[in-house]
Amino acid sequence: MWFWWFMMATNCFIPALMIVLGWLLWKHYPKEINGMLGYRTKRSMKNAETWKFGNEYCGRLWNRLGLLLIIPSIIVLIPLFTSSEETLANVCVPLIVFQLVLLVGSIIPTEIALKKKFS
Repeated sequence: MWFWWFMMATNCFIPALMIVLGWLLWKHYPKEINGMLGYRTKRSMKNAETWKFGNEYCGRLWNRLGLLLIIPSIIVLIPLFTSSEETLANVCVPLIVFQLVLLVGSIIPTEIALKKKFS
């Protein structure tokens, strides 16, 4: 049973991170362009306008994706409460990989939006 709780926390971690960090990027992004915090790509760091747009766009995207992912991440595990550790791992690992793909993959639509707006 402890493993189920561990996998539940693990499955919810990435969506929760996306919700919190997305909101921070969207509403409270770093005002100055820097190499440590914020949405940092070559295109987003060109000037203050691209910096603001990139952070807000990516933040909104992460926030929405996190909200969309957290409910299914919980629902998937509820019927598996009494399942074996192997079954839990077989379900959770692909889900976590999918969440990471969406997290990292959010760079693509953000860069497309930056390119479209600031050609």
